[in-house]
Amino acid sequence: MTIPLSRRLADATLAALLAAPAAAASQTLAFAVTDVPGLEELQREWSTFKSEVERLSGLTIRFFPVNSRTAAVEAIAARRVDLVLTGPAEYVVFRARTNAVPVVIFSRPDYFANVVVRADGPYQSLADLKGKRVGFGPVGSTSRHLPPMQVFADFGIDPRRDIQPANLAMPVLVESLRRGDIAAAGMNHLDVTRLRERNPDVAWRVIARGRDLPDDVLVAGAHVPAAEVERVRRVFVDHSDAMVRAIITDGENRKYGGMRFLAGVRNEGFNYVRAMYRTIGQPQFSEFPGN
Repeated sequence: MTIPLSRRLADATLAALLAAPAAAASQTLAFAVTDVPGLEELQREWSTFKSEVERLSGLTIRFFPVNSRTAAVEAIAARRVDLVLTGPAEYVVFRARTNAVPVVIFSRPDYFANVVVRADGPYQSLADLKGKRVGFGPVGSTSRHLPPMQVFADFGIDPRRDIQPANLAMPVLVESLRRGDIAAAGMNHLDVTRLRERNPDVAWRVIARGRDLPDDVLVAGAHVPAAEVERVRRVFVDHSDAMVRAIITDGENRKYGGMRFLAGVRNEGFNYVRAMYRTIGQPQFSEFPGN
């Protein structure tokens, strides 16, 4: 039986209308930042970035606040969020649990861990800290907990057995170091700079420095079409300077000053982070430390 032309046109029109919402939806990507919990904070710190990605890619970016790293992983696994900016310690969990795709690395200078002591104290090396109480940042911190612990391991000292590790909030960590309640503190390079700026009455000494860390990474859910992932990636590759300006314009993103974007992201580049998980006794990479 021959279907009338009018019927065929009507059917084609209906099919196009039904397909349109899905096509439109695929042009909107939900974006989260794992250490920025609220919508107000996202708008304050990432609005210029959002506008530039939209302008340069033709996609629509929608903020999706998450209140924890775990919530971000669950959201990307459930396809409720499409893009997440996260740290290297979080990336290995994203990868293990969701097979998230790395889009681009936010490579910034001077991103490494230090072990700091008071210069007027008796500690000259990591070996001097054996048996002593050493402070670290919050459990699972990408640059204040895991990497400083790995610094000890890199120098042949087991941070779970050879020292007395204590996880402290940063203000408590700094004050404890000032008073001598802890022998040393693990922190990142920017923390050391701030420590010296805000405590000029004390001389500080870095007795160990870790290797440069893998950087923050923008990941896409495995459900995001490859063509859209590539459109986002090209924004950073083709407009690097504009995107750096967009990131450091808003909020407290001082840490990204001097950064560059790396598009050739290799999963193996995060093996040093996986070594940190092993060092703290968590070799599966499937859970965030402290959860």
